[in-house]
Amino acid sequence: MIMGKTDAGRFFEDFQLGEVIRHATPRTVTTGDVALYTALYGSRFAVQSSDAFAETIGYERAPIDDALVFHIVFGKTVPDISINAVANLGYAGGRFRVPVYPGDTLSTISEVIGLKENSNGKTGVVYVRSTGFNQRGDEVLDYVRWVMVNKRDMNAKVEEHVPVLPRAVAPDALGDACPVIDGRAYDDQLAGSAFRWDDYAIGEKIDHVDGMTVEEAEHQMATRLYQNTAKVHFDAFAQKDSRFGRRLIYGGHVISLARALSYNGLQNAFHIAAINGGRHVAPLFAGDTVYAWSEVIDRAELPGRDDVGALRLRMIATKNKPCRDFPLMDGEAYDPAVILDLDVWALMVR
Repeated sequence: MIMGKTDAGRFFEDFQLGEVIRHATPRTVTTGDVALYTALYGSRFAVQSSDAFAETIGYERAPIDDALVFHIVFGKTVPDISINAVANLGYAGGRFRVPVYPGDTLSTISEVIGLKENSNGKTGVVYVRSTGFNQRGDEVLDYVRWVMVNKRDMNAKVEEHVPVLPRAVAPDALGDACPVIDGRAYDDQLAGSAFRWDDYAIGEKIDHVDGMTVEEAEHQMATRLYQNTAKVHFDAFAQKDSRFGRRLIYGGHVISLARALSYNGLQNAFHIAAINGGRHVAPLFAGDTVYAWSEVIDRAELPGRDDVGALRLRMIATKNKPCRDFPLMDGEAYDPAVILDLDVWALMVR
């Protein structure tokens, strides 16, 4: 008997509650990855752009962009969790634990914390908590995500459980995400704005103004950069018979676009410390143009820290619709243009 050596990936019924999965292929992050990431999104936050700027305020050197850390940790999980996914649905309870620098090696472990079959019997939702580690065993990031996965056998049954997820990460859990910052050495002019933590108010809405059109080639390059092998992003032939009839843009690509666009108005929100929650509301395709706006929904001082404060931001991304009118809800449903609804804590110098 010839045994196959390839792996078609897990389907919904292949997951078990409590199962711990150690994902393959550790990844050393390099300055080349940083340069490519910058080329793809054009992010301009000074702390992640300049070794000199970062060192002056207290970092070892310029840290890796938080979204890039997220994508690499996430990408490790795809072959085991979402290779047969219909769509990634959302996030909760995400914490960035320590800075990541060029030369660090990242790996990921996931635990299956929930399973729920959908009423159509063809798919189910898998909930996992994934944790990224550096080469020293330090936790750099942990988060929960849930993803809709195809079933292989419509008659297969699993033990079902829907986990209770936190509405937000507590502010007292954010302080270790960055070193102590020297606010006197923080150069507002080089950072691009004089607006610091005290200048933002709860309820304030910020139109980030600029738009960015998504090209097929850059999306493909970005997803490969993260070693994300999900079929819905790569296999155009297979997607001809899918619900949308074409490849989907990776939801994390939208997160990075929204984060890069948010620089215009949030120049000094230099670090994403937590992902409280998020939804990919609608799909994005090549040729669409992404816009973004943010609302300040909370502010918090961090225990034992007077150098930085936290802003809780609701970041909304839209497709093919500028955000001057802050599109979000259309009656009880989302405005048709909304593609991402993301709730994060961002650290800002005081």
